[in-house]
Amino acid sequence: MEDAADQLTLAKWIIRNLGYQQGFDVTFAPKITSGKAGSGLHIHMKITKDGKSQMIENGALSETARKAIAGMMVLAPSITAFGNKVPTSYFRLVPHQEAPTNVCWGDRNRSVLVRVPLGWTAGGDMSCVANPLEKPSGIDTTQKQTVEMRSPDGSADVYQLIAALCVACRIGIEMPDALQVAEDKYVNVNIHDAKNADKLAKLEQLPDSCQASAKCLQKQREFYEREGVFSPNMIDGIISQLEGYRDGSLRKEIENRPQEMLHMVKKYFHCG
Repeated sequence: MEDAADQLTLAKWIIRNLGYQQGFDVTFAPKITSGKAGSGLHIHMKITKDGKSQMIENGALSETARKAIAGMMVLAPSITAFGNKVPTSYFRLVPHQEAPTNVCWGDRNRSVLVRVPLGWTAGGDMSCVANPLEKPSGIDTTQKQTVEMRSPDGSADVYQLIAALCVACRIGIEMPDALQVAEDKYVNVNIHDAKNADKLAKLEQLPDSCQASAKCLQKQREFYEREGVFSPNMIDGIISQLEGYRDGSLRKEIENRPQEMLHMVKKYFHCG
């Protein structure tokens, strides 16, 4: 996990410097224009044991994977405190703009918070299926199966974020009712279609501001502190930072005021 965070941080540093050398401004901001989709920092993850993936079992997503997803469902409201660090983060997490808004998961479904991508469960070589002249690799493709957390964006502290996701997966694996939680939060439809309004109404919403994320973290902080992954002082610091934006009603106040929105974009252009 540390290697992944190091690589993300180093990559952003290199890209920014290369951009500067060529006379360009580089941003990883979650939102740079009004009325269009923003930019996320989706995290793909898998669980391994003794070098072997634990994600697939008998051609389907394993119990271990579904338990880990359940943990992410439980801690989703506070994960935004680590993965969505500026007010413009929450202008991205709105309906119909290719970003999650509710706590749910599904297969190859781009309206959900946690997505199970591709079809590695099929057991076939997808490269050969897509390219008939390609020779079979002989690789066990089930080893490639991941799940994707879709709420974070480029404002995230990647070290905190990845640590928080690990905490969530552990919580899920240890929860006695994890499989039921996973079943309850599973959706196989686009929750933003009007015909699925009843399904949407049953799903918990993600926080809509830094202040709301701070409140969620305060409520769930015991999970992050329990095994010493996060110190109380660090959690206090994150909460204080988020509350300092005082953006509790900001999204609603300027949702139909594009010039105000662009002002916010400029203000947090160089986040993360």
